Amino acid sequence: MKIVMKFGGTSVADIDKIKNVANIIANQHQTADVVVVVSAMGKTTNALTSLAHQITDKPNLRELDALLSTGENTSVALLAMALNAIGCSARSYNAWQMGIWTDDNFGDAKIKYITAPIWHDWSKGIIPVVTGFQGITYNQDITTLGREGSDTSAVAIAAAIGADYCDIYTDVDGVYDADPNVIKDAKKLDFVSYDDMLKMANNGAKVLHPRSVMTAQKHNIPVRVRGTFTPNDIGTLVACVRQK
Repeated sequence: MKIVMKFGGTSVADIDKIKNVANIIANQHQTADVVVVVSAMGKTTNALTSLAHQITDKPNLRELDALLSTGENTSVALLAMALNAIGCSARSYNAWQMGIWTDDNFGDAKIKYITAPIWHDWSKGIIPVVTGFQGITYNQDITTLGREGSDTSAVAIAAAIGADYCDIYTDVDGVYDADPNVIKDAKKLDFVSYDDMLKMANNGAKVLHPRSVMTAQKHNIPVRVRGTFTPNDIGTLVACVRQK
């Protein structure tokens, strides 16, 4: 079993939450080969963006991407440390180390292909922990993939390695038929088709980025939306057909 596990910013917002995520990964690693994709901690990206705009109202986009990428660099290193501390061998990777090649549309880059040299780590029982949200151009410039780009990174890596699942861990425990923060009786869905999920995403649902859904559909990668704080709940499956 091969699984890509992606954790968003709220899941790794502080050290205690990073340690919690490390335990979730360690548990999954007992039964599967895993690759972990991580967003920046909490509101780090917003803070970095604010710093840039204290310098200038119109920051150079290449330099802004170089700045914003540092958030994910921090979170993957800390998570790899947390995994190593509980006895799970782990190694952090940024975009160029993982070979996430993109175009040069800074701030909203598109992934061209991924070389993902993870097999050597897996053969040694090492868990790769990869930066989400970022890539690298042919000129070796750092790019970012736009807001919620870590979802797209995770699904693209899952496609590159032929993963059985891409698990997206967030602060909700699945996909609901309405916003559970607004609608008291919102119902969690066990299954959502790619087409329906894409419609929901395009209409403002913030669980998955539309580009990640399109990537999953293109490569037929089953995506499970799961809650970081309810890890035993399987969440919602987003796929072509419901699995038995």
